[in-house]
Amino acid sequence: MDSLTPEKIFEREWATTLVDEALQALRLECEAGSKGRQFEALKGCLEGEAPGTYDEIGKALGMSEGAVKVAVHRLRRRFRDLLREEIAATVVDPADVDDELRYLFATVSS
Repeated sequence: MDSLTPEKIFEREWATTLVDEALQALRLECEAGSKGRQFEALKGCLEGEAPGTYDEIGKALGMSEGAVKVAVHRLRRRFRDLLREEIAATVVDPADVDDELRYLFATVSS
């Protein structure tokens, strides 16, 4: 197992901070749109830790399984957009956003 160098620790903290910022922005958007409860129920789907099946989540929220799938898809898309915005604020050249996004995911998953 590789030991974490100070550079790797910094990169991981940078990546975690950007993800947290995008997640917080998404939370605030959902709350402003009166979907705070829905966000709380579905945020685990963003993190790969769904609190149950889509059917179970739907029953808890009074939604159909199909509506939950659509809501998760929209939540993921908006999260991705917000994360891209966070990354775009850290690069000089907008063309670098995709490379930085790939690097972020590689950093978080390592």
